Amino acid sequence: MPLSPRDPESKASDELLVPEVLEPEATLPAVPEERDPTAAGPASTAIEPVSALTRYMAQLRHHAPISREEEHELALRWYNDGDADAARQMVLANLRLVVKIAMEYRRAWTNTLDLIQEGNVGLLEAVQRFDPYKNVKLTSYAVYWIRAYILKYILDNMRSTRIGTTRAERKLFFRLNKEKRRLEREGFEVHPKLLAERLDVTEDDVVAMEARLSQPDLSLNAPARRDEEGGATHGDQMPAPGLSAEEAVGDAELRQVFLERVHEFSETLDERETQILRERVLAEEPRTLAEIGEDFGVSRERVRQIEARLVKRLREYIRENMVDFDYYVPGGE
Repeated sequence: MPLSPRDPESKASDELLVPEVLEPEATLPAVPEERDPTAAGPASTAIEPVSALTRYMAQLRHHAPISREEEHELALRWYNDGDADAARQMVLANLRLVVKIAMEYRRAWTNTLDLIQEGNVGLLEAVQRFDPYKNVKLTSYAVYWIRAYILKYILDNMRSTRIGTTRAERKLFFRLNKEKRRLEREGFEVHPKLLAERLDVTEDDVVAMEARLSQPDLSLNAPARRDEEGGATHGDQMPAPGLSAEEAVGDAELRQVFLERVHEFSETLDERETQILRERVLAEEPRTLAEIGEDFGVSRERVRQIEARLVKRLREYIRENMVDFDYYVPGGE
């Protein structure tokens, strides 16, 4: 389920992505009760704003958790009969679990509702894949999917340039600095090779991720020099697409030399071979074999044989009279 990326106010590091430990009996935050306007008491004309998160928490109070027996019965109805209402009840009964897990990562993202929304997608995935015959509670199974979707959302949107697109990069993103500190506490000298062995990735992956995490995102529109406003930008220093000026000049000179050698070669051909060279080998829109065959009163197969022999002779001539021909035409093309 695609979400529009949001830029956090502060960059999240691996330390922020370490879940906060919540007590098992932790409950949803209390929601202020609505005041009865007819009740006695001092009147107040002030209207206190209610956040979207608070309203969402209030809605969750209408969906109480279910027992293990009810969960198993609903899971069987969904698994065996495809009962969508049973799946819906399982999702609604576990929305509080999503909120609890999302709260563990609230330091890494400014909008907790974003994390809850992504966690709800993970819950839907878990319900869809849940097998009631495995003798595992849905909550235990759903935790993996909820956490995975939340972490992927943070990883994909915390920077304008996406990092962690592979499994190895995601592992490094979340564990690199944590593993560094652990090795330093144990008295090891931290270097990329040791980190690669501990994290089961390549040394090049460690070096690349360290470089990416140590530098902030750089806008191509930012000035190349801080003391020159309105001057050259970083984007101006990037190479333009296509050939460089040197490559363009070199290609033009090479083409000129090639055409001169072809002209010299054509002077050794008879009239029929010259026409085949001009109208078949060198033409941008070559004529068909049948059309040329009609001009000379021969079959299209005969024209094909003459053309093949002509191309072979041309190749040998160019190779003998042009420097580094094999370099420019690799593989005998």
